[in-house]
Amino acid sequence: MTENRSRDGHVLVWEQAQMATDEGIVPQKKFGTRHYIVFMLFLGMANAYVMRTNMSVAIVAMVNQTAIEKDAEEFDDECPDTDYGEETDDAVDGEFIWSTSMQGYILSSFFYGYVITQIPFGLLAKRYGAMRFLGWGMLLNSVFAFLVPLAARQGGAGWLIAVRFIQGLGEGPIVPCTHAMLAKWIPPNERSRVGSIVYSGAQFGTVISMPLSGLLADHGFDGGWPSIFYVFGIIGTVWSIAFLLTCYEDPVTHPRMREDEKKYIQQSLWGNAAIHIPPIPWSSIAKSMPFYAILLAHLGQNYGYETLMTELPTYMKQVLRFSIKTNGVLSALPYLAMWLFSIVVGWVADWMLTSGRITHTWTRKISNSIGQYGPAIALIVASYTGCSRGLTVAILTIGVGLNGGIYAGFKINHLDLTPRYAGILMAFTNCSANLAGLLAPMAAGNIIEGKPTIAQWRIVFVIAACVYIFTATFYNIFASGQRQFWDDPETDELQKPSAPIESPEHSEAKGVNNGTNLTYRTVNEAHQS
Repeated sequence: MTENRSRDGHVLVWEQAQMATDEGIVPQKKFGTRHYIVFMLFLGMANAYVMRTNMSVAIVAMVNQTAIEKDAEEFDDECPDTDYGEETDDAVDGEFIWSTSMQGYILSSFFYGYVITQIPFGLLAKRYGAMRFLGWGMLLNSVFAFLVPLAARQGGAGWLIAVRFIQGLGEGPIVPCTHAMLAKWIPPNERSRVGSIVYSGAQFGTVISMPLSGLLADHGFDGGWPSIFYVFGIIGTVWSIAFLLTCYEDPVTHPRMREDEKKYIQQSLWGNAAIHIPPIPWSSIAKSMPFYAILLAHLGQNYGYETLMTELPTYMKQVLRFSIKTNGVLSALPYLAMWLFSIVVGWVADWMLTSGRITHTWTRKISNSIGQYGPAIALIVASYTGCSRGLTVAILTIGVGLNGGIYAGFKINHLDLTPRYAGILMAFTNCSANLAGLLAPMAAGNIIEGKPTIAQWRIVFVIAACVYIFTATFYNIFASGQRQFWDDPETDELQKPSAPIESPEHSEAKGVNNGTNLTYRTVNEAHQS
């Protein structure tokens, strides 16, 4: 089974990158500036998800559960107190009386700001560069974390929602700008594994945030839960400043990186630098079923993922009756599994492709099926485990762990369809998918309000599972791993500007100074070289 990875005899960008490697154009040091950039982007992604998930744990400690239960419908205490030798936290109640539905709105408020900035920052990053938007956006997010306790205590739920909305605005650049920076810094033949590492920072941040937030809520200063936002606010601020001071937009503008590494990156990416990128083919994208396959898969992923990420701590508390400290640790286990599995499945997917036995299309579909059918089955099974705490946690851990398959599935599929417009497609699918992030906690909050029983939680889990199954099936029917006709380099000749004036750096990046002819070559010419 083979796929035509070229278009009308033109070698694609990642194949040109492999050519450069075969010719011996590699940096002398294995750890270079690009690896530092990758490390910082990984930490940035982790920071983003810390800011996103810490409220899920904090709100359990913020709310006066006893007062809510008195005013709510009858509370079905089906499960006994934890049998793991720890006391529950019934004696320690929060200071706010917020209904379950209000808690859902608070948890969702972050995503309102996050969603509306996706597409604008994707377009701005393409035109003005990504690094500053990313650094300053995360700084805004981190600084406003300090205001969360003040807003909640002085202004109530309304002011808290406003602050979380602004934090979401600051985090909006994280995905489109990270995608744009990876395109400029990482040679195409390294992008699969590097992309998996960077985006797995989301799970790493979740793994760090949940147990540490639980410990801070239990033992922190200023009443416990406020320390969650102070501590992570400091960490995020330090990262943002370090990122702005030490990272650069691309290798050309970096003043201190090694010359051999700079040339390696530039010559690996010469296709992107030398080819005129025409206007975005909006009409063709709007008619592309493989694009809609990615979009639907992304929607399903975010609905299921946000249901678990924002509601799992509450489920642990209300139904399984774990203490807050245990709650944070056990809520993080599924994301630890997902973090580890996402890295493994990325390497396996690369092996599947390099073996030549499985096409890009089938590799994406197989990986995505594992990543979405797996958690769907786990959610359904977990909804029938009742008060079996260990079994429930084990099933959810396995299911969310399998969810890591999406990184080698739809998450990287944008680059298969259109390497030149992948960032724009990512901005659109990520924006649309996070609308599901708005709906998931609100839907769960309204379903379980007043009656947080196993039966009501079963409805929440089954709905998420059905969304997973439907969107994964749609993806399997319409997805493709082939480059689309509307991203055909041959048509660029009709729109290519004549004799542009280039800077010396740009000329060198294209190979003019070293005598390399960096124009599009046919497949035969490429092999001959």
